[in-house]
Amino acid sequence: MKPYFLYVLLCGVFIGISCSSSKRTQTENMPEGTELPQQTIAKDTFLLPVMPEGMTNPDERAKFLTMHYWDRFDFGNEKLITRPQVTEQAFVDYINVLNYVSEDDAKKSIAYTLEKAGESKAMYAHFASLFEKYFNGPNSPFRNEGFYISVLEKLTKATLLSKEDESRYKFQLDMALKNSVGSKAANFDYTLASGQTADVYSINSNYLILMFSNPGCPACAATVQQIEASDAIGNALKRNSPNRTMLTVLTVYPDNDLNEWTSHVQEMPSQWLNAYDKGMVITQKKLYDIQATPTLYLLDKDKKVILKDTSVEEIERFFSIAR
Repeated sequence: MKPYFLYVLLCGVFIGISCSSSKRTQTENMPEGTELPQQTIAKDTFLLPVMPEGMTNPDERAKFLTMHYWDRFDFGNEKLITRPQVTEQAFVDYINVLNYVSEDDAKKSIAYTLEKAGESKAMYAHFASLFEKYFNGPNSPFRNEGFYISVLEKLTKATLLSKEDESRYKFQLDMALKNSVGSKAANFDYTLASGQTADVYSINSNYLILMFSNPGCPACAATVQQIEASDAIGNALKRNSPNRTMLTVLTVYPDNDLNEWTSHVQEMPSQWLNAYDKGMVITQKKLYDIQATPTLYLLDKDKKVILKDTSVEEIERFFSIAR
């Protein structure tokens, strides 16, 4: 269900202001015959665009809003960079609206936003940092790798960034493209507390939950508890038999303090494979983009990625479907 405040925004809040401009121009983004109100740039603040008269369909209003959201924002006014209550708040509201249009339309809007931000090098860099903060931040509630990849593809082709930022975004794009959904996950060796070593591809299981974690990490401990308490995941584990393994859970410690890992490994569920990355090969070879722990993947029997950098809730949703 759509949040009420956004439903109001898309359905009616602009009706009272839609007649504020009498000059109309045609736009290729609108259905034939639809006239676009003239948008006046706001000074030292942010104002939403004026909606076309007669546009009452929420989906049409959402699409219009995403493509014209910044039409009244003064990208040339670099003072707005230092006013997060204006610019950053408007940005957060903007990425909220992106959830109400198709992925293709959202990506078109993102590209257009970056194009408009290019009016100023400083503003372009600021918007790049906002996209990074909200789409790529490991703890951001708006984290969205698909959208961020589309941002990075634009940033790495731009000529408006410093060499340092350009290099950093190119590295981020390279990492984001690794182990994408549908591709085969990178293989690596893991070592158990017994000293036994095997590789991920050798795990014979219909599904594999791969969890990168750290000992003593509160979020990791909470995730372990959440997985253990999950009925959907638990039911999948109960379907394991000597002749067929439905689901395996593999936890991997990717860092180098083996004593710390050893002191905590006994706390992990004994029916899981709990291992460490001997020699920190995953980090050295940059096999996985582990920005924070825990980081979760769901792989199929061929070790293709079903869910990347996912949540327990998404994994539960997957196993809630009869399989």
